[in-house]
Amino acid sequence: MKYIIVGLGNFGASLGKKLTSQGNEVIGVDSKMEKVDLLKEHLSHTICLDATDEFTVSGLPLSDTDVVVVAIGEDKGANIMATALLKNLKVKRLISRAIDGLHEKVLNAIGVNDIVHPEEESAERWAKKLSLKGVIDSFELNDDYSIMEVHVPEKFDQKNIREIDIRKVYNLLVLTTIANTEIKSTVGKTRNITKVKGVAGADDILYKDGILVIYGSNKDIKRFLNEY
Repeated sequence: MKYIIVGLGNFGASLGKKLTSQGNEVIGVDSKMEKVDLLKEHLSHTICLDATDEFTVSGLPLSDTDVVVVAIGEDKGANIMATALLKNLKVKRLISRAIDGLHEKVLNAIGVNDIVHPEEESAERWAKKLSLKGVIDSFELNDDYSIMEVHVPEKFDQKNIREIDIRKVYNLLVLTTIANTEIKSTVGKTRNITKVKGVAGADDILYKDGILVIYGSNKDIKRFLNEY
C-alpha cells in the first residue's frame, strides 16, 4: 500500500518507519529540512514542503495514495489547515492527529472520522491497523505475539467456532467475540452498540458484521487476514 505521512515528529517518524519496514511505500513530508534529512534513509521518499500550501500539496501523488496521515503535533493550526486542505482534495482515506478534545471537535467538524491520539495509541498499533486489512485494534504482547480485534470474514457468517477450526487451520485462539447491534432511538435515529460475549465457546455462532478477538503470533495473524 502507499502512504503519505505529513509531520515527521516522534509519532509520524515512528509510524512511517514501521509501515516502511512492513513493505509499504511511504512518503514522509515535513516543513523542516532537518527532519526530512534524518528520515531519508528510513522511508521510501521524504519531501520538505509546507503542507498548508495548496499549490505544493496538490503536487503530491494523492490520487495514487491509499492513506494520508496528518501527524503534525506541534502546531494545531497547521494541523487543521493541512487536514482541511487534504479533505478538499478528496484523498482516498484521511487520518489526522488530535492534540486535545477541542482539536478533535474541529477535526470532526471538517469531516474527519479517523482520528489518532498518539498520547494514548502507539505508532505500532496504528501501523497494524493500517497495513493489515480487517484489523480494528491490537495489543502487542511482545515483538512476536499480539491480541487483535478483527472483522469476522464473510466466509464464517453463521458458522460456529468449532466449524471454522481456527486453532487447527491458523494456529490462533479465539478469546471472545463482539456483536455489533443497531438500535433505534425514540426519535428514529439509529446507532451501533457493541456487546462483548464473554469467553468464546466452541458453539458460539459468528456473524459477518461481528468482531473476533484473536490471540497468536503476528505471522499467523497476518496469514489469516491476508487470506480473508
